[in-house]
Amino acid sequence: MSQPRQSRALVIVNTNFCSSDGDVVFRTRGGAKREAEKLSNILSWLNYKVKLMHNKTAKEIEDLYQQECCCEHGEYFVSIISSHGKEGIIFGCDSEPVMLTRIFQILSSEKCPVLTKIPKIFFIQACRGEEFDQGVVVECDSGEPEPEREPDCFSDYLSIPPQTAVMFACSPGYVAFLNISGSMFLQALLKVLEGEERHLALNHLMTRINWEVAFCCQARGTYEGCKEMPCFVTNLLQEVFPFSA
Repeated sequence: MSQPRQSRALVIVNTNFCSSDGDVVFRTRGGAKREAEKLSNILSWLNYKVKLMHNKTAKEIEDLYQQECCCEHGEYFVSIISSHGKEGIIFGCDSEPVMLTRIFQILSSEKCPVLTKIPKIFFIQACRGEEFDQGVVVECDSGEPEPEREPDCFSDYLSIPPQTAVMFACSPGYVAFLNISGSMFLQALLKVLEGEERHLALNHLMTRINWEVAFCCQARGTYEGCKEMPCFVTNLLQEVFPFSA
């Protein structure tokens, strides 16, 4: 009897950034590589076939997703991206942008039929703007609520391929924090995958990550007290349990 195909995971982490003429454009992302290695190890332990890629250009990132269209896939496809970014964009190590809509287009049913029915799960650690989240008072006796923010864009939401869930480290317009120990978001993901919460359905697992970051994480140093609020979007049609190995 043949063995079932192994689910695949693609982990992309960019830490050093230079322009085409060699100038340093973005600061080095200390702590990101070690964090990505830990996540790769835990995914391997959960029986994923993991490809960990470090410091890839914008073109190379697109090529990596193109290659997934030619691979044999198991029950799930997971991808973790850790880089600098802004709304709807992550940056290659050459400081060139990769539109998230482009990645989703590569994995669409038309371009990548092999993944059409397979749940595709993304965790994206990157800034989505330049604003700092000062947090909110969860319980109070009085006071006027803050006016609601208008969403910056929904193009990356509307373009996700079928059977996909995408979780972002922060809300639209805000920064995502990273230090030498790692990021709030991916550290919370790592904690969940190492614990019993990994057996949860994906939507409950992502909600647990939201709680972990919102209530247990807070910036220190220059941005002391600032918070972060992950969010996710999904068009999955059923509950899935991608990490319950």
